[in-house]
Amino acid sequence: MAALNKKTVDDINVKGKGVLCRCDFNVPLKDGRITDESRLTAALPTIEKLLKDGGRVILCSHLGKPKGEPKPELSLAPVAKRLSELLHKEIVFARDENVVGENARKAVAAMKDGDIVLLENTRYRPEETKNGDAFSKELAELADVFVDDAFGTAHRAHCSNVGVTKFVKGPHVVGYLMEKEIRFLGQAVENPVRPFVAILGGAKISDKLNVISNLLEKCDTLIIGGGMAFTFIKAQGHEIGKSLVDDSKLDYCREMIEKAKKIGCRLLLPLDAVVAPSFPDPIDDPKLSVSTVDINAIPADQLGLDIGPKTRELYAEAVKSAKTAVWNGPMGVFENPILAEGTKAVAKALAETEATTIIGGGDSAAAVNILGYGKKMTHISTGGGASLEFLEGKELPGVAAADDR
Repeated sequence: MAALNKKTVDDINVKGKGVLCRCDFNVPLKDGRITDESRLTAALPTIEKLLKDGGRVILCSHLGKPKGEPKPELSLAPVAKRLSELLHKEIVFARDENVVGENARKAVAAMKDGDIVLLENTRYRPEETKNGDAFSKELAELADVFVDDAFGTAHRAHCSNVGVTKFVKGPHVVGYLMEKEIRFLGQAVENPVRPFVAILGGAKISDKLNVISNLLEKCDTLIIGGGMAFTFIKAQGHEIGKSLVDDSKLDYCREMIEKAKKIGCRLLLPLDAVVAPSFPDPIDDPKLSVSTVDINAIPADQLGLDIGPKTRELYAEAVKSAKTAVWNGPMGVFENPILAEGTKAVAKALAETEATTIIGGGDSAAAVNILGYGKKMTHISTGGGASLEFLEGKELPGVAAADDR
């Protein structure tokens, strides 16, 4: 796989050079405070390597969706402050609403080897998501070398991760985090140690359409849970009450069931479900009234919100023998303790296996961390959408833009 053959920060000499490093600082904020620092700590090894080697490090990232205009609540100022503490080093924060403005240019011009500057939120510029040349050029003019360490945006072709590579004259390489993502996900998809078990959950089947088809060809067992399972259950002719369903995908689900049989991939679907009369409101409602029913006996006035105990046992058993396991999407509404048992059972089974365990980003990453199993996993991806597209077998623009070895 070409994606595994990319130059990294270990292949370049950055002493005395301006290094534009695209990171993923898209952190959750509450009242201006960062509530989860995992994306900052994940970026530290690459930043520290570039500083140690005498680079003049210019960091950039997006935060949230400001939709092309400056929004003070989405400024990277809190990131600059916290990153400075984590690195034990002063960071010059260039507060330009147009990102590459007078402050940024002055700060970069004044840099010495081992200095660090952070630019403002790249999505303050409307051109960023359109991959426009003007903004790509402005970013490129600040640096001699480009390092992409933002796997979370690797599936998007934006100015700050793809466009800029057209104009930076020196090398374009990936950072340690990006290298790790490519290695784990690439290995799982292209050359897994078998048995290879893939687990897909979450709400939307449309997000995972091509992933299901691709994974059936790659893995030995494919487990389906979460809201997306009910479209499969309905496709088999069962009543699903008020459960989430995508009627436009029923034929597709039947095709996938047939495909699994034909190619000899074991496809596991829920045997039972935890149901309630309505979706919990608030989501963590501790008084939610639930019952457990067989999958072919969901009452008309109920909806499925988690996998039941028989399914948990079946799925945990299937995971036990795995040598490689990839998981993307929770088994139920895990934010509610009453509906977290299915997700917990899968997380626990993965934590106890000897397998290489890879957790797709987004909700699955949040779930394993909230449930306390994060440290037991081999690799937790930092990119939800990017890891899904990687598992689909798609080429990611942010990865493709880096120089080949």
